[in-house]
Amino acid sequence: MSRVIRAAIFQTAWTGDKESMIQVHEQAVRDAAAQGADVLCFQELFYGPYFCQVQDPAFYEYAEQIPDGPIVKRFQALAKEHGIVLVLPMYEEEQPGVLYNTAAVIDADGSYLGKYRKHHIPQVKGFWEKFYFRPGNAGWPVFDTKAGRIGVYICYDRHFPEGWRALGLAGAEIVFNPSATSRGLSAYLWQLEQPAAAVANEYFVGAINRVGVEELGDNDFYGTSYFVDPEAQFVGEVASDKESELVVRDLDLAKLREVRDRWQFYRDRRTDAYGPLTAP
Repeated sequence: MSRVIRAAIFQTAWTGDKESMIQVHEQAVRDAAAQGADVLCFQELFYGPYFCQVQDPAFYEYAEQIPDGPIVKRFQALAKEHGIVLVLPMYEEEQPGVLYNTAAVIDADGSYLGKYRKHHIPQVKGFWEKFYFRPGNAGWPVFDTKAGRIGVYICYDRHFPEGWRALGLAGAEIVFNPSATSRGLSAYLWQLEQPAAAVANEYFVGAINRVGVEELGDNDFYGTSYFVDPEAQFVGEVASDKESELVVRDLDLAKLREVRDRWQFYRDRRTDAYGPLTAP
């Protein structure tokens, strides 16, 4: 039996200031809701530039408490108004000097469900993330939402198969991967890794990337956000590589049972043999 949800992802360029960036995303919520979307995920660090292109403590000011900060409260009200689940990738301050790259999950009634903290933190040219973030320490939660069971994996995380599998074992039906990734570095992996993860773990993936070149560096963020199903098939067209775009797609979650009954990857796992894989 079909079980269709309408899911949305939003890619956009940096506007030049925090407040106008928030307003652009508020409008995206309204536009997604007007198209009947049940859930919407934004790009990594959605209300700012990708400031990890430089190492500057001035950007610590972009961090705020989750869920008690003003941005979460603002989008809780919007989620409730429009009856839409929201995934908000943000800069989190747990306490002064303790900062994480985090996604907050808001249900369609405006209630705060919890957060995912990015586990894998890069430190390479143009992606100086260890300057800004501690590694995530809160596991790989899956959130029961009005739109289904949702997991989050953030940007650089996608290169590590362990978290993808943890989300599948926890019952995720859709995993969102909000990102900020540049053309010269990772474009050859973008349409390979996440479809492969969707197949290996038998769920839908929503991959989101920002667009454009920002004033802090020469990273060329190439968009091309998409949804992919558990057979590695793109759901509709891949988004533009240059323009802001709201991608809205119907996902039939009943397909997960069909694929899992066919392949039985979860049945055939060899947990008895995997111990050495976790050795340092």
